[in-house]
Amino acid sequence: VQLQASGGGLVQAGGSLRLSCAAPGLTLSSYGMGWFRQAPGKEREFVAAISWSTGSTYYANSVKGRFTISRDNAKNTVYLQMNSLKPEDTAVYYCANRPYSSASYYSDYGYNYWGQGTQVTVSS
Repeated sequence: VQLQASGGGLVQAGGSLRLSCAAPGLTLSSYGMGWFRQAPGKEREFVAAISWSTGSTYYANSVKGRFTISRDNAKNTVYLQMNSLKPEDTAVYYCANRPYSSASYYSDYGYNYWGQGTQVTVSS
């Protein structure tokens, strides 16, 4: 299974970016998807998660109100709309597959497949 993340780039503080994560072929073995990020010298951290079937969403407190996760079931694609970006949002962003509902949505351990990461850089 390959997850293909894209959409990263360089943006000024206050700007917006939209990340995409395509998951071709990931249908029966997926309950939902999540986004994580890792800044230089820091641990990878949870950003947002969504369920394919119910559309339930979860957000880290640091991005709540600024980021929106959504999904297109027909395209097996998940999006992360990031608005009001801050320099502290600078990180490599990863999408990941959450295989079943009982898997933790906020921990790395709840995910089994990961995309290659896309760099987001927010300048001040």
